[in-house]
Amino acid sequence: MATSYEYEEGHQHSSAPDSVGYDPNFVPDSVKSFVVHLYRHIREKNVYEIHQMYETSFQTLSERMFKDVPWPSVDAVAPYVDNDHVFCLLYREMWFRHLYARLSPTLKQRIDSWDNYCSLFQVVLHGVVNMQLPNQWLWDMVDEFVYQFQSFCQFRAKMKNKTEQEIATLKQYDQAWNVYGVLNFLQALMEKSMITQILEQEKEGLEQFTATDGYDYNGGSNVLKVLGYFSMIGLLRVHCLLGDYHTGLKCLQPIDISQQGVYTIVIGSHITTIYHYGFANLMLRRYVDAIREFNKILLYIYKTKQYHQKSPQYEQILKKNEQMYALLAICLSLCPQTKLVDETVLSQMREKYGEKMLRMQRYDDEAIALYDELFSYACPKFITPSAPSFEEPLVNYNQEAYRLQLKLFLYEVKQQQLLAGVRTFLKVYSTISLGKLAAYMEVDESTLRTILMTYKHKTHTVDSEGKVISNAELDFYIDDDMIHVIESKPVKLYGDYFLRQIVKLEGVMTDIDRIKLE
Repeated sequence: MATSYEYEEGHQHSSAPDSVGYDPNFVPDSVKSFVVHLYRHIREKNVYEIHQMYETSFQTLSERMFKDVPWPSVDAVAPYVDNDHVFCLLYREMWFRHLYARLSPTLKQRIDSWDNYCSLFQVVLHGVVNMQLPNQWLWDMVDEFVYQFQSFCQFRAKMKNKTEQEIATLKQYDQAWNVYGVLNFLQALMEKSMITQILEQEKEGLEQFTATDGYDYNGGSNVLKVLGYFSMIGLLRVHCLLGDYHTGLKCLQPIDISQQGVYTIVIGSHITTIYHYGFANLMLRRYVDAIREFNKILLYIYKTKQYHQKSPQYEQILKKNEQMYALLAICLSLCPQTKLVDETVLSQMREKYGEKMLRMQRYDDEAIALYDELFSYACPKFITPSAPSFEEPLVNYNQEAYRLQLKLFLYEVKQQQLLAGVRTFLKVYSTISLGKLAAYMEVDESTLRTILMTYKHKTHTVDSEGKVISNAELDFYIDDDMIHVIESKPVKLYGDYFLRQIVKLEGVMTDIDRIKLE
């Protein structure tokens, strides 16, 4: 639960530049105007104006006046907004997000931010909330909540240079950013919002959640419903950070990611959902599912990224885009099903990782090093959620969770090394005797049978409904010591090819029209 830590927001991290001249109680006129107008729009449920102020005005003011200092303290702005309790919680939520983005929060500020989230979510869960807030803001709340939890776990795990004061504070406020507290809030928002039932009823045509983008046009509030919806994605992310991929995917099940939904309206939520969904499936050996979704999102980003250049999320979009190309390269190296990937995405990926992917097929020490490199670059920042040991000597253990996941992943890759040779031979033959294949592979027949059983095992996995599915691009069966190979022939889709050529032709025609003939 919430810790009652009184802390003056003005006290700034000593390393922050220019913070010496920062007065938390000074409110410039532009900030007065900002909070007064934002407060009024929230009371009037003017979602369009709230969104404009939240996305544009807040960013502009931050850039212009608070580049390396915090915004004015909540106590200083409260008189301009009738000391409204809920507005002050929302303001502090933005205050802390700006602090995390531009400065280094102190331990006390991290604890204070946890307090604020506790108070804010308690109001949403147990109070009467009569607001409509933009989806972008509601997504950012859940996203930031999980990010600050991850950041706190990483911070706490670096015990080596902690001061005595920091250790005493960690001991005293051991419930701040506790993993059960974080999971409980996300779970409570999901359950209280009844979002799973709403999404079920929507399938039967009894609800209008996706059609209205989650907004309530009957005078109600969208806050609890949409927070509950985004909490499912938050839970997926937390469970991925903990290395529990199965539970993470289970939390996401009510959202049908094969369809457009509220999660696709906000680009950050769309990318976070598919990145973690794909990563969890990769770790569960469901390579085909991961490839399909990575392909769709990478194609979407390729087509739309120019529209997000002015967005504060633009850098994050580009970073996740690069990480997902690395994850797709890993998936296709372990499960070479390029027919599932669009030509545009494939050519982009070959440009970035073509040479590395060829070396990854070799399955020697260099290949393992490349898998290590791509995984380390693209994986989430795994966390150890348990409290640290305060016994001397104090050690940093912030890398332990990552090292464990990397070890498990590379163990899986090494097991797949055996299969590279088998796959090469099976591609060449439609039938081959066990003796002949054993001779080619320089092993005896009983070892070959073991390798073939391993191939069967490693190319099959259990899907989210408990069914055994195949990831293999080719399968086989053995009859009287003869191996019969069955290759899945891809269905050729000519539509995409023709559409691309039509677009190219139109471009050429436009260029010709521009040419002035003498």
